[in-house]
Amino acid sequence: MVAGMQDRLAERGEELAIADEFGSWTWREHNERVNRLIHGLRGLGLGLGGTMCVVGNNRHEWLEAFAAGSNLGLVMVPVNWHFSAEEIAYVLENSDATVIVADAEFADNVRAATSQAGTAIRIGYGGPIEGFTDIEEVIAAGSPDEPADQVSGKSMLYTSGTSGRPKGVQSTLQEVGGDPAENLEKLRLLLSLYRLTEFEGKVVLCNAPLYHGGPLAICAVPFFLGATIILRRKWTGDETLRLIDEHGVNIYYAVPTHFTRMLKLPDETRASFSGASLEYVMHTAAPCPPGVKQQMIDWWGPVLYELYGASEAGGVGTIVDSHEWLQKPGTVGKPTLVAELLIVGEDGEQLGPNEVGQIYVRSLMGIDFAYLGDDEKTKGAHLEPGVFSFGDVGYVDDDGYLFLSDRKIDMIISGGVNIYPAEIESVIMSHPAVADCGVFGVPNDEFGEEVKAAVELLPGSDADAVEADLKRVCRERLAGYMTPRSYDFGDLPRTATGKLPKRELRAKYWEGTGRSI
Repeated sequence: MVAGMQDRLAERGEELAIADEFGSWTWREHNERVNRLIHGLRGLGLGLGGTMCVVGNNRHEWLEAFAAGSNLGLVMVPVNWHFSAEEIAYVLENSDATVIVADAEFADNVRAATSQAGTAIRIGYGGPIEGFTDIEEVIAAGSPDEPADQVSGKSMLYTSGTSGRPKGVQSTLQEVGGDPAENLEKLRLLLSLYRLTEFEGKVVLCNAPLYHGGPLAICAVPFFLGATIILRRKWTGDETLRLIDEHGVNIYYAVPTHFTRMLKLPDETRASFSGASLEYVMHTAAPCPPGVKQQMIDWWGPVLYELYGASEAGGVGTIVDSHEWLQKPGTVGKPTLVAELLIVGEDGEQLGPNEVGQIYVRSLMGIDFAYLGDDEKTKGAHLEPGVFSFGDVGYVDDDGYLFLSDRKIDMIISGGVNIYPAEIESVIMSHPAVADCGVFGVPNDEFGEEVKAAVELLPGSDADAVEADLKRVCRERLAGYMTPRSYDFGDLPRTATGKLPKRELRAKYWEGTGRSI
């Protein structure tokens, strides 16, 4: 039983815990399903030290599987459901997954991935998946009684890297094998650093993918701490407004693209929205244009919070509320109580106020991370143990507020999703007519950036035919959001050291936009 559940069942057992597009469940019903699932998973031989990959859209089964695994001592790996079968198979193999829980919505990819990876225990939900046991059978086989000897698991998110493969982030924030209640209290502390402190009886809306670190922290964790959660598999602006008012939503997570789309809704739709219940709206993942954020605060009130961090952070980053932001437009805030900022120049020396350099953060609690199986990438992200960078460039003003100036040029952020070009480039380079290529982000009014590929062909190649081939191959081998939206063909420059100067390639597309990211 998770921390506080006994009191919650006594006081709120018949109140709504989860509502999705397929039904609703009270806290008592949710608790019984999780208990049964823990027993059922134990019956399949799962326990302390195993790894569960969850590939699914926002449904109640996703949260049930995550809750069960987190109290069974498993390493929980939320998998990006946009991944291709090849990418899912890589995560299964790299994480040494002992079980996969998958949504039938992605049956073709997960079936192909598990066949390649050889994952032994396969559980599906939302419909039949060939070779998978339905989760309802596992739940039905388990006892509704409170499981004995529960131990805490931990989550491991996968983030894309410049090596072209997703990387498992092993954070020291959580440990496998301890008391689940203590583990949950760590997560409560984490959210308090983000100035989110009240959960019992609150309502959270989650219509952003739970595999992403932001929704996982701002939506799923409040649910585990007592907030009712409303789940949706897809995001639309008008439905978001309707659900907030209909359910009295207090806590909401968004990315800047969501704000941009909602501001473009018809005047009558916006005018009909009350939003009186909103208390805390967190946005992360990409820089929010100041004009967009100002309009959102004018519309929704001073309920917006912005977090600068990453999957690797574990509470180490910066936070800013609406009142502070209005005094310092464009800032991403000051360090959380467990973090210290360092701005470092190219010579490795720490810089002073208003000097632009690479942003590093130091954990004051000794929290650190490593990339699973990639010592080189881990080392590259660190200045020293406990001092690491997300790859961004910026400065701290005289009052200690952080401003972003630029970021690691290779990374593209489209609709709040981080995209690294290396994997895309490797697919393009596999074409026999391609001599060289570079992938980078160009402006997109709705998503912030979109993926563009600059391609150099071998002499005598037909650009139109190659472009058609590349579109097909990229659709087959890459997640949809990673496929280039456009191609440029021509000679590509290389520096004396053999590097492709992407800054030069992308510069002409950003001229006159008033922004560089």
